[in-house]
Amino acid sequence: MKLLLSIALTLLRAKLRQSIVAAVGVMFSITMFVALLGFMNGLNDLLDGLILNRTPHVRLYNELQASPKQPMQVADGDTTKHHFVRSVKPKDDLPRLRNAEAIMQAMERDPRVMAVSPRLVAQVFFNVGTVDLNGQVNGIDVVQEIRYYRFADYLTQGDPHDLATGNNTIVLGKGLADMMAAGIGETVQVTTATGDRALLRVVGIFQSGIADYDKVQCYANIKTVQKLLARPGSYYTDINLKLHDLTAAPAMAKELAARFKVDAVDVQSANAQFETGSDVRSIISYAVGVVLLIVAGFGIYNILNMMIYEKLDAIAILKATGFSGSDVRRIFLLLSMIIGLVGGVTGLLGGFTMQTVIDKVPFETAALPTTKTFPIDYNPKYYIIAVSFALLTTWIAGWFPARKAAQVDPVEIIRGK
Repeated sequence: MKLLLSIALTLLRAKLRQSIVAAVGVMFSITMFVALLGFMNGLNDLLDGLILNRTPHVRLYNELQASPKQPMQVADGDTTKHHFVRSVKPKDDLPRLRNAEAIMQAMERDPRVMAVSPRLVAQVFFNVGTVDLNGQVNGIDVVQEIRYYRFADYLTQGDPHDLATGNNTIVLGKGLADMMAAGIGETVQVTTATGDRALLRVVGIFQSGIADYDKVQCYANIKTVQKLLARPGSYYTDINLKLHDLTAAPAMAKELAARFKVDAVDVQSANAQFETGSDVRSIISYAVGVVLLIVAGFGIYNILNMMIYEKLDAIAILKATGFSGSDVRRIFLLLSMIIGLVGGVTGLLGGFTMQTVIDKVPFETAALPTTKTFPIDYNPKYYIIAVSFALLTTWIAGWFPARKAAQVDPVEIIRGK
C-alpha cells in the first residue's frame, strides 16, 4: 500500500494543475454547502423563534362553544324526530379554567413537564381622547415568562422586573404604543368589556417582529389583570406547559384534554405553517448543496479519465512489471481520495470562515429589534454531512476511471507503441 500511495502521489504531481483544479472544485462545493446550510438553518431558527419561543408546548384553555345538544333534544326522547334549532348561542359561561390551581399542581408533579405558567387574557379598549383602540392584555407570571419564553429578549424599552413587582403597570406592544404616542412612565386609560376603567403606567415596550401582533398585544402581571377584571386570585383563562420533550406535545395535549375536561392545543398544531416553511427551506438548501458536490464529482471524473488516457503507457508498464489490475485500480482510487480529502479539509475551513464572515455582517431591521447580524447555525452535523458526502462523491467519481484503468491490456498498449 505504501508503494501504491507513492505512485499515486507521483501521478498527482505529474498533473498537478488539473489535480488542484479538481481539489478546488471540491473545496468550493463544501464551502458553499456548509455556509448555505448554516445560514438557512440559522434563518429558520430565527423565523420560527418569533413564534415558537413564545408559544407553549401545550396550552390548556376553555373555549366557549354552543352546546352540541339543545334542551329540546334532551327532553324529547323520540329518536324518530329531527330537530331544527336556529341561531344557537354559546352557553352563558366565563372563559375561565375550572380548578385551575389543582390542574397546575398536578402538572408541576408530572415528570414530563418542565414549567407551568398561568395566564389571564382580557379584551380591553385603550381610550385615547375620543378614540378607542382595541387591545388584549395578557396577565402573565413575569418570572416564568422571562425564564422559559424569552420575554425579556423582545422588550426593546424598559425593565421586565418593573412589570413583575409594580402594581397597575403594563408593557405595550410597539405598534400600539406608537398609535397612542405613549412612552415609558406615562399612563394609559383602559376600559374592560364590562365598562370598568383603570389607569395603567407604561413600564416597557414589547416588539415581537410581527406588526399585527404588536398593534394589539400588551402584558401585565396576573394580579393587575385580576384586579382590572375584578376577579379572584384563582381566576385564570390559560395554563401554558413547557415540556422536556417537544415531540410528546400532541399526545399529551389529547391526554390532558380528556383528563381535565378542557380544550388543549399543542405547539405543532398551533404552528404547523411555520414548521412547513422551515422544512421546505431546509430541503432546498440540502438540494443545492448536494448538486454542488455532484458537480465537483463530475470534475474529478473528467480529470481522472483524461489522466488515464494520457498515462496508458505508464499503466501498461506497471502491469507488465507485475502490478495486477486491482493494484492499478487502487492507485487511481487513492489519487481520487487524496483530491477529495484535500478539497474536503480546505472546504471545511473555507465554510467555517464564510460562516464567521456572514455572522459578522450587520443586519438590523425595525421588525426584528433583537437581531443585529445575519443568523448562522454552527451545528457540527453540517460539516460531517459535507465531508462525508464529498468523500463518497469523489470515491464514486474515481471508481469508474480506476476500473477502466484496471482493464487496460498492456500487450495492446506496448504493441501500439
